Amino acid sequence: MGKVKKARIQDVALAAGVSMMTVSRVLNQDPNVSDNTRSKVLAVAKQLHYRPNESARRLASNKSYLLGLIYDNPSDAYISQFLLSALKNCRAKGFHLVVDEADNNLDITLQSVNDLINETKVDGIILLPPVCDQKEIIDCLQRANVPFVRVAPDSQLTVSPYICMDDYQAAFDLTETLIKQGHHKIGHIIGDPKQGVSRLRYQGYLDALRSNRINIPPEYIEQGYFSYQSGMLAAKKMLSLTDKPSAIFAANDDMAAAVISIAQNQGLNVPNDLSVVGFDDTTLATIVWPNITTVRQPINDMAKLAVSLFTANKNKDFSDLKGTQLRNILDFTIIQRESSKANT
Repeated sequence: MGKVKKARIQDVALAAGVSMMTVSRVLNQDPNVSDNTRSKVLAVAKQLHYRPNESARRLASNKSYLLGLIYDNPSDAYISQFLLSALKNCRAKGFHLVVDEADNNLDITLQSVNDLINETKVDGIILLPPVCDQKEIIDCLQRANVPFVRVAPDSQLTVSPYICMDDYQAAFDLTETLIKQGHHKIGHIIGDPKQGVSRLRYQGYLDALRSNRINIPPEYIEQGYFSYQSGMLAAKKMLSLTDKPSAIFAANDDMAAAVISIAQNQGLNVPNDLSVVGFDDTTLATIVWPNITTVRQPINDMAKLAVSLFTANKNKDFSDLKGTQLRNILDFTIIQRESSKANT
């Protein structure tokens, strides 16, 4: 059998009954194309297994259709969920995602950023926490005039569009939920001190206790780093106390899962002996048993919005985004599951 002839843009245009220019506009997400025409062209392109010539596409538009993403986060569950969503949404918009992990050595990370700019020629870069707050990286991108979007930054909130949720209020509400369930001995494992969200979640926890006139001993607060291992160490310390907490609020699901593991290893029943709550609602929250009560951070929506801020903007910069458009706050939800219950 001979090779199957590869579909060309001319073939799509002929089958759809439109011009090649219209096909090109559809494939480049031109908002001025009617919905009917867009649906018809996309259906024909799918039927013919048409794939655009990427080299020609880049030359014609002076864009690479590549987005960079740089991360440095000890929570594998959070990173995996964000990356999968970003990849999916890039593909839907005709872009490719180039992912790089930040190094402990800032010079190596800056070299990676420069490679994305000068060699990979990305159209823009997404910065996840805590990379999003590194001044040297921000300065590098600004000097190169490369657009960037930051997720959950804690500083320089006017230098680029950013996406976040109200971590303080979410932590306050989650702590109050435990209090309303009868818990007054509530421990907390703080997140990575390099990330601003850790401070916000810790402050929300403290203010909820204060507003309910609840005092807790300093031993009920342990420093974590958003990793499973740090959650285990913190849980061992807290659960070795003579007067143990009746509930522990870990600043992410990885650490909450570690608390459940240590509690069960010590013969404690979750939630009968100890309620455990987390934060993020990553896939890990429903993999461990009991499933974790947690704050649903809109990670998938954050990734989708980060991608769309690039793909919906035809310009190479964000100079037209001013004021409130820089700040994109998404909603959170408290998800009650089996790891917590009323303290009777």
